[in-house]
Amino acid sequence: MFSKILIANRGEIACRIIRTARRLGVRTVAVYSDADIGAMHVALADEAIHIGAAAAGESYLSKERIIVAAGRANAEAIHPGYGFLSENADFAEAVEKAGLVFIGPSPGSIRAMGLKDAAKALMERAGVPVVPGYHGERQEPGFLIEQAGSICFPVLIKARAGGGGKGMRRVDRPDDFPAALEAAKREAKSAFGDDAVLIEKYLIQPRHIEIQVFGDSQGNVVHLFERDCSLQRRHQKVIEEAPAPGMTQEMRSAMGEAAVRAARAIDYRGAGTVEFIADVSNGLSPDHFFFMEMNTRLQVEHPVTEAIAGVDLVEWQLRIAGGEPLPKTQAELAINGWAFEARIYAEDPSRGFLPATGTLSHLRFPDGDVRIDAGVREGDSITPHYDPLIAKLTVHAPDRQAALARLTRALEQTQVAGATTNLDFLIRLSRQPDFFAGRPDTGLIDREAEALTSAQQPDDAALAIAAIVEAGGFARLDGSDPWHALGAWQLWGEMSRPVTLHFGSGQANCRVIAKGGQLFSVAFDDRTIPVRLMADGNGARRVEIDGRQSSVDMFEASHGMTLFLDGRTHHFHRLDPLDGGEEATAGGDRLIAPMPGLVKIVRVREGEAVAKGQALIIMEAMKMELTLTAMRDGVVESLHVGEGDQTSESAVLLLLRPEDTA
Repeated sequence: MFSKILIANRGEIACRIIRTARRLGVRTVAVYSDADIGAMHVALADEAIHIGAAAAGESYLSKERIIVAAGRANAEAIHPGYGFLSENADFAEAVEKAGLVFIGPSPGSIRAMGLKDAAKALMERAGVPVVPGYHGERQEPGFLIEQAGSICFPVLIKARAGGGGKGMRRVDRPDDFPAALEAAKREAKSAFGDDAVLIEKYLIQPRHIEIQVFGDSQGNVVHLFERDCSLQRRHQKVIEEAPAPGMTQEMRSAMGEAAVRAARAIDYRGAGTVEFIADVSNGLSPDHFFFMEMNTRLQVEHPVTEAIAGVDLVEWQLRIAGGEPLPKTQAELAINGWAFEARIYAEDPSRGFLPATGTLSHLRFPDGDVRIDAGVREGDSITPHYDPLIAKLTVHAPDRQAALARLTRALEQTQVAGATTNLDFLIRLSRQPDFFAGRPDTGLIDREAEALTSAQQPDDAALAIAAIVEAGGFARLDGSDPWHALGAWQLWGEMSRPVTLHFGSGQANCRVIAKGGQLFSVAFDDRTIPVRLMADGNGARRVEIDGRQSSVDMFEASHGMTLFLDGRTHHFHRLDPLDGGEEATAGGDRLIAPMPGLVKIVRVREGEAVAKGQALIIMEAMKMELTLTAMRDGVVESLHVGEGDQTSESAVLLLLRPEDTA
């Protein structure tokens, strides 16, 4: 076992590696950028070394700086985590040339699977079934559209390098192919430095099932069963589970054996994942699954495998990198129970999963038998520089029904204020009928997008409680008269106070009326809601509305409040009296940057007429490409940015004027 390792990563995976290393008595060295000086992974490590600016290219993607940092710290090995340099063969090679151990596969194995086209050809030779498509070298647009036509639409354009959904586009019609190809190539070039793509047949009802494999230096290879990762948005996983629902022993054996063959074909060492796409139009069948790619690293969703197999995969990585044999044989591995993992992101599902930034002013995770893998703490900021993952929440139970119920409950108990999150979306998804019944597929989220992602307005209970909070009714929930805490209200007549609540793009006007003790009425134009404030004796707040009691929690800040009620999160904002209001934010005439980012492409010129919905500017922010479109028909009056400009959130990118304006 090593005595000291450097972790060439950040966030939750760095924290997760540190915890296992600490349990094994291995000292850890973190690396950090300017943006991560006070980050959680830096605080957890035994020591930390600064490696550069906030931009990943000047810090976490700098092979030279990371290897120099390992030398400075006298580390014996480097763990790459996932993302960044984890599947970079040149980095693995440089680590070994520096006299250090790369905690992962050999550079040769990484290269063999690094380009999807070459990997598929290799798998065909190894007898592993692959998705029908074009995996060759020719990249002329005309030739590629011919290949797509011969495969038959719909097709999937995929970057041959990298993963994570980057450089990937589904195309349903030939007319859409040129624009989709251009976008996929541009995104691939930006993410991986390689714009080559391959074309695959898009399966109409597919499931994404992957097999965890492990190999050692003695030539042993095992698989640790499957994970179902079919629930995806923008080709990125959302909720994963292990084992896969509906999996037969026959198919599990066939997929496991194919994954082991794939690993043996490249003399694989360490943790890896062989990803398959299964055509489930006629159910799961051992002759209807196809190799997609192999990830030569630990996967984000590895906790569900750890839960059902009862192993620590990072410990296995460290032991195998140190020359030890696999801790278990295939016969010694068995599935125990069911596990789910949900990824909690700072993002807005109602706006196409637009990544969000902000300071996590309030962060609470559920107690009990729930695993939390987080790389942030309360008070930390989600910045535009890196992936907006807040935490991974993993549950385990004896069967799928119990595990899924535990997942929903754990998500309902999670509280985040300070940044928009996907929590409500995850809760709705966990209850979606097809998923609940064990029928996931990769198109489910797109098909059910309206039901899963639409912005929900606060219900009457949330509005009433928020109004009482705004009026000051929760200021003293200790048995004394609440009006003592409300200040000088009117002395004669009914004691009441008008309140205006602002939420999303809406608002509600009401009047909070004190009834004495902890009783209130909240009167809207067409209804009145009786509310009793209560406490449970342990300091927790409770409310009674129409004879029904619920626990309620809230977080207040100067700009508004976040209310946590019945498993839902409600955000209410307060208007700034110094803000110019509608006039200052005339969204119909101004194209606004939704977040900080880099202007990649400007598709229009000043004076050009545009139509509503037309693509105007393409930005890159938080590892994704954003296409900003015209808010209405008009003429570009002025452009405020150019290609290559870095822009801040809410910056004005261009102004429109009506077409008939001189």
